[in-house]
Amino acid sequence: MGLQRFGRPKGVESKSSPNLFVANCGPAVGLSHDTIASVFSAFGEVKGVCSADESGARVIVSYGDESSAKAALEALDGQPCPDLGGRSLHIRYSVLQPTLQGKVNDSVPVSLVALDLNIPGLYLLHDFVSPKEEEELLAAVDDKPWKSLAKRRVQHYGYEFCYETRNVNTRQHLGELPSFVSPILERISLFPNLDNHANIVLDQLTVNEYPLGVGLSPHIDTHSAFEGFIFSLSLAGPCIMEFRRYTEGTWLPNTSSTSTKVQTPENGPNFLRRAIYLPPRSMLLLSGEARYAWHHYIPHHKVKTDPCQCEYPQYCDS
Repeated sequence: MGLQRFGRPKGVESKSSPNLFVANCGPAVGLSHDTIASVFSAFGEVKGVCSADESGARVIVSYGDESSAKAALEALDGQPCPDLGGRSLHIRYSVLQPTLQGKVNDSVPVSLVALDLNIPGLYLLHDFVSPKEEEELLAAVDDKPWKSLAKRRVQHYGYEFCYETRNVNTRQHLGELPSFVSPILERISLFPNLDNHANIVLDQLTVNEYPLGVGLSPHIDTHSAFEGFIFSLSLAGPCIMEFRRYTEGTWLPNTSSTSTKVQTPENGPNFLRRAIYLPPRSMLLLSGEARYAWHHYIPHHKVKTDPCQCEYPQYCDS
């Protein structure tokens, strides 16, 4: 909503302010900013709601005056809120922090549906598998051997992605995809844009297990190793995925690199950013512009003892 950047309060007590830091509340727990604003507007005019950090579970609620913020804090802090799914909110005053010259405000609104991002070729289907199917998939995956990387574990089926060469060896076929993904593949036709889904061949599957706090660096999947459709199924927990498209520099459609990057400053104002909440059991599709022109990533987080910390899911690319 274009709000200025506010800091997380330090200590138990903080100075009175028209701005509230609200934890256990946000898109990562299924609550949109509009829903939050509607609830907090009962105590006064809400100027806006924005993400407090990249967790998706903490927001800043800004009022036009301190009295409204005080009323909301006293009424809602530590209390279950029926209008917000019965969640107990943890609220403190928050203060405006000075912006460093030349630094880009890194907050970005988090959308709940793909259409809101306005990225051609990006689709998200909720509840693609049932809770029971999710349990069965996780159990089936855990019965298979893992390969340990620096910060995560992986499994490869069909063809193995070689991280040393940033590509696959098409002459080394690992066999057919495991039977536990067959029901998933049969539902690919549910995506509205796949008119010729019968002609789509899915012969490669990578299972990634991300520990708490570990994310995914910005990248565009290797063009030579992966074709035009990338399906990603989220299991075991939610996450926030961000997208970035650079408005300057060069985008090369053919490369053997696992990450197609442009030569532009990381902290410059020359890229567009979008973010979407991926709930458990949802299936994401990257195709067209979303596949080839937008970097996608999951921000890394410092691990803290915090009940609102978002746990990253297992993330399957096929």
